[in-house]
Amino acid sequence: MIRINLLATAKTKKGKKGRRWFAMPQLTTDGPSPLIAGLAITVFAGAGLYLYHMKLAATHEDLQRQLAEANKSIASMTKVKQAYLERQKNYDAFKRRYDIIDQLRAGQAGPVPLLSSVRETVGQTDGVWLLNLRDDGATVALDGVALGPNAPNAVANLITNLRHSGYFKNVELKDTVQDDNVKIQTFSFSLVCEKTKA
Repeated sequence: MIRINLLATAKTKKGKKGRRWFAMPQLTTDGPSPLIAGLAITVFAGAGLYLYHMKLAATHEDLQRQLAEANKSIASMTKVKQAYLERQKNYDAFKRRYDIIDQLRAGQAGPVPLLSSVRETVGQTDGVWLLNLRDDGATVALDGVALGPNAPNAVANLITNLRHSGYFKNVELKDTVQDDNVKIQTFSFSLVCEKTKA
């Protein structure tokens, strides 16, 4: 503990120069010197501040490193996103083209399916020959001849087979003519068939 004596005692000096009425206060200590104690407190405070500063600097460097890594990750993810969007755009364009081609194929009704269906149907019916086939878009006109004594039954079987073929939804007998002038009984007919797909 530090003690300071503030009460001065009057001292007299010998000589002409004068007397002092008060003496300087004296510093007495029971422990370490106050200068050393102050210096120690200053050193400890400085060391604490330095350690705190070092900790903050390390935290700052760690955060800067994490920020740089995050920026690199964002840059790479941006490239991946751009590549994904480009591929998605190409996929959408390809899908649109494919859908258009698919719609055109589905809507296409050429002569091959029609002729194939008529060929199979006429081939299943005995005694019937086709002379003419005309495709008018939504309808098909068939002209033919049936030979033999069962010619009317053969034409009726042809109409039934055309209805069951799945290619025609409505089959009507337009005209029939029986020719008795030849040796074999002939039966000429004209049919109008409505397609299921126009």
